[in-house]
Formats: sequence, structure tokens, C-alpha cells
Amino acid sequence: MPELFTVLTPEEAYHRLEPYLSPIGRIEKVTTKEALDRVLAENIFTPDDLPPFPRSAMDGYAVRAEDTHGASESLPAYLKVIGEVTMGSIAEMALSPGEAALVHTGSILPTGTNAVVMLENTHKIDVSTIGVVRPVAAGENVLQIGEDIPQGILLLPRGHRLRSQDIGGLLALGITEVTVSQKVQVALISTGDELVSPEDKPKPGQVRNINAYTLANLTLKAGGIPLLLGIVPDNYQAMKKAAERGMSEADIIVISAGSSVSTSDLTAQVINSLGKPGILAHGIALKPGKPTILASVNGKPIFGLPGNPASAMITFDLFVTPTIYKLSGCSKPPQRHRLKARLTSNIPSAPGREDYVPVRVKEKDGELWAEPIFGKSNLISTLIKADGIAQVPLDKAGLAAGEMVMISIF
Repeated sequence: MPELFTVLTPEEAYHRLEPYLSPIGRIEKVTTKEALDRVLAENIFTPDDLPPFPRSAMDGYAVRAEDTHGASESLPAYLKVIGEVTMGSIAEMALSPGEAALVHTGSILPTGTNAVVMLENTHKIDVSTIGVVRPVAAGENVLQIGEDIPQGILLLPRGHRLRSQDIGGLLALGITEVTVSQKVQVALISTGDELVSPEDKPKPGQVRNINAYTLANLTLKAGGIPLLLGIVPDNYQAMKKAAERGMSEADIIVISAGSSVSTSDLTAQVINSLGKPGILAHGIALKPGKPTILASVNGKPIFGLPGNPASAMITFDLFVTPTIYKLSGCSKPPQRHRLKARLTSNIPSAPGREDYVPVRVKEKDGELWAEPIFGKSNLISTLIKADGIAQVPLDKAGLAAGEMVMISIF
């Protein structure tokens, strides 16, 4: 077991945990309509061509391209209109030289068509004749069979997290069910003699348990299922019993509070009592969040997070969120929403430590500015007021006012 509180960088700490992380391997079938943000457990190959027939990409006239060559405003190409193809119907006519048919965006094209002239590049001569004032090339404004999605290709790979456009593409191909990884279950244990339920009025010395609910929502956001195991007193046997329950019911165990280096700290003892290898990192070069614990027991990751709300949320996002994605089999987790802004004031820091500072983002004279919100890590108000988090890199002794900084938006 590594020595407790040997401070590591966030990257070093997570690298110690990564070899012990593997997808949970449980799968299920769900309807495609309800599969948003689920992770595919199978490769999806296209069963058909899309479109399955040649379609018009414009409102206009289906034509033979060669009949429009040389057409201009001064010398239009005159074509006979033999009918209209309405949406959703079969084109019962076939084009012969010198003929055209009125079509609409998405409608099937008559036999003999190899191009579509946009409506605005024509004018009516009489009820059955049009003049084309701009030539079209073969294939122009036409979607060929399979041009959108050809049959038999790998459309979406296993491990892909389904987005809105993916759902649309699958349904367009008639794929109404998909096999996905089951959602990762995350046990959330709140420890502390001072904690009471949010529904209760705290007595002097007590505080409401908010971490369980903020972390539960971060779990949902990452695609996991939170299992709230309640408030546990600062008692070794009670904490161990709760942790053992988490081990039996969940894929990830998160214990908030009880991760400091004080002599009353029981979290490390409890984790190491559960099995091997135990604690992998205890102490991160991070502010807030220095006393964070990363561990693995019998193939299940365990995290000891600080009890302060801002620290708990930031460390959860740094370590637990990517772990949820890894255990779900997600090969490409969604990118954080980031933007660059200019600092309104200095952010002090110390080299060798990553600092995460809540900021409020404002626009001024067409430029984005980030206003740091300074406060202690036990103040949830700093996060409520913030639009995102600014990171001070390990190798910098702070950031100066006017400097550009990358903001992770909530």
C-alpha cells in the first residue's frame, strides 16, 4: 500500500487507478427512441441504403441534364412538363428527351432523371412548358441511392455514446432497438456526525447533507445510476457496513467527507479493510480537493472525496465522472464545454498544484471576461454564483489579470 498522503498530480493519481478499471460488461436491449446518451454494446451496421431510392434535394423540376446544356436567360432551354411527383408517391412517369417533371425536396425521381433544376432557375411558358435559364450537370441536386448512408457499412461502433443525431439515423434505417451497456451504479455514502437530512432543521453544530444530492445529479449527468446509502456516523463499524453494502450493490463507491489526514479519519482504514489492492492515491496536488482518495478493491473503484461541497463536486468531476464512462464501455466520452476568456483579476496559486477557481463569465465590448469568485471550499454559494471553473496549471504560480484562461462551463 502506498504511504497515505503522498501527494500526486491529478493525472498521476488517476493513472494509478486506470489499470484497475474495466467495463462492467452487463448489457441490455432498449428502444432506440429511449437510447439517448446510452453506450452501444455492439457494432451497428447499416441494413439498407439511405436513401433507398433517388431523391430530389430541391424543389424544382426533374430533368435530363443534357437537355439543359447551354441554357441561359437570353436563350432558355424549353422543356415539356409531363406531370408532378407528389411527396410520398411513386413516380409513375418516365422522362424522355425534352421532358421535365415537377418534384419536391425529398420526393422520388422519375425514371430517366439525372438532375434537378431549382425552381428559381425556371419560368413557366404555359401550363405544360417551362424555360430553364441555368444549365445543370448530371447528378446536380439529386441524392443517389445510398448516398447518405450506404448499405453494409459500420455506422456506429461499440462503445459509442448515442447522440440525438445518432438516434435519428438509426430510426431512419428502421433500427428500433439497440443493445447497450447497462448503466453504471454509483453508491454515494455521506459520512459525518454533523449531517442531517435536507428535510430536517439543523441544530447548532449540524449541517444539511447536500453532497449526496449534488453528487447524485453529477452521476445522472454522466449516465450513471446513483444509489444513496444515507448518512453514516463517524464510526468505523458503521462506515465499514455502509461501504460493504456499496460493494455488494454498486459498481463504484463514493464516500464523501472523512478523507482528511486528521487522526479521526476512518475512511482510509475502512477502504483498506475491504480488500486488495486498497488505496492507490491519498493526497492530490489540487485545490480544492487535496485529501482525495482513489482506491480499488476487488475490481471496484472507491473514492474518498472531501466533505466540502465545492471540493466534492470538483473532485467528483475530475475522477468519478471519467470512471463512470470507462466502466460503461464508452470509448469517447463527451467533451467538456470549454471557452476562452480574459481574467478580470489575478488568481494566486502555488507551483506544483492545480487550482480550480469558480468564475462568472461576462461579455464586454465583444470579448468574454472571467471574473474569479473567491471563497472557501465549504461554500456552495461560490458554485451557485459561477458559470464555470478556471484551471491554474501545475507549473504556474497563478494567473494575472488580463491573461487568457480556459473555462470549463458547468
